[in-house]
Amino acid sequence: MRTRSDSAIRASVLPFTDESAAVERVVRRLDRDPAAERRALLEGLRAIPASIAPKYFYDALGCALFGAICELPEYYPTRTERAIFTRHRSDIAAAIGAGKQLVDLGAGDCSKAAAWMPVLAPSRYIAVDIAGDALRAALARLVHEQPDLELLGVVADFTHGLDLAGELDDGPVTFFYPGSSIGNFAPEDAGMFLMDVQRHCRAPGSGLLIGVDTRKDAARLEAAYADRLGVTAAFNRNVLLHVNRILGADFDPEAFVHQASYDPVRGRVEMHLRASRDTTVHLDGAPRVFRTGERIHTENSYKYAPHDFEAILHAAGFDAVRTWTDDDGDFAVYYAS
Repeated sequence: MRTRSDSAIRASVLPFTDESAAVERVVRRLDRDPAAERRALLEGLRAIPASIAPKYFYDALGCALFGAICELPEYYPTRTERAIFTRHRSDIAAAIGAGKQLVDLGAGDCSKAAAWMPVLAPSRYIAVDIAGDALRAALARLVHEQPDLELLGVVADFTHGLDLAGELDDGPVTFFYPGSSIGNFAPEDAGMFLMDVQRHCRAPGSGLLIGVDTRKDAARLEAAYADRLGVTAAFNRNVLLHVNRILGADFDPEAFVHQASYDPVRGRVEMHLRASRDTTVHLDGAPRVFRTGERIHTENSYKYAPHDFEAILHAAGFDAVRTWTDDDGDFAVYYAS
């Protein structure tokens, strides 16, 4: 799954309309077989239990809804990570060092990385995200804030392997992966992904700055994924509209209820869509009946005690790990080099 060949990569340079030389290009580098992805999506929906990969959350509306989730009172990870960054910014910046390439994994609107630019003074900024339109819009805004910084966008699905050798120069690089997005990987896949990152840290002084949610009380975790306003429910159900567009299917989101629960044994929050009534969906023209109570699995979010995640970083090949947490231990930030 993680082996790439030049012939398998569909790469193109997408021109920017901004006149500033700071943005050189946005590269589309998706190791993707649309027909195979369509088959995998169909197979997941036809299976019992059914599933949808979480990458399908992030159409334009899904990106906007996730941004709203991050501001909800129940959703502590974003504000807690931000507080750790603010409180320990000087210490973290000293550990990382200035003047290096900055690679922002899952960049979104690029705002989290932009907050680090005054102290890290990166030599280049490389934003990586699967949502190409949102990435281009974010870089178009950032070019006005950082007119002298080389900005590069890479549209890629790095959950299937990270390959940025063609985008990096020979200098040291800091990878930035905030927001506990690593929790969407199963632990064994998280370890493989972190090994991919470590292999890119060839130059001395390279490393990874990553934010990771911790294990805690189930009620707090479940509330963070099932807010009172129903924003997370809308985010979860919106995936069905995205699937409809991709497959020409006819899911009715109103026929499904959002569910989030914490599994303390596996250490993960699971999100599902549960059928509230019998409903028939046509997938490639063939009917698929979802019985009342049947669920579609849409996401896992793994949580880690700091000593467990430090062990994963060491196993991935990082020699030195520093850890910062908030006073309550709700969230942890690591710099691994």
